[in-house]
Amino acid sequence: MSIIEKMSKIINDGDTSAADQLIHDDYQFLMHASGKKLGKSDVIKWLGMKDIQKEKVRVLFENDEVGFEHAYVTFKDGNKEAVMSYYKFKDGKLRMVKLYTKKLEQLSYQSNIK
Repeated sequence: MSIIEKMSKIINDGDTSAADQLIHDDYQFLMHASGKKLGKSDVIKWLGMKDIQKEKVRVLFENDEVGFEHAYVTFKDGNKEAVMSYYKFKDGKLRMVKLYTKKLEQLSYQSNIK
């Protein structure tokens, strides 16, 4: 299982012990939309809350240094986002992730056909 696949499972399971093992001590979580940066302990705490579920995860590319992923996430509050993630790895661990997100809104279509 790749590092990205392992991290997706950790997120969906809320597995803080596995997260502690897979995430590098110098980890940075960068959110493009808000500009926020979180460290390892912040992310592990957040994962323990089981706030999101990832689905339709597609690893677009991954080697020993970097990875790219596209997925859909659903938050506990019902919000959904499409997420493009750029990962950097170091020593076989997750060193950095930068997220690019787009909120998905419920669309309702009305037909003009009678």
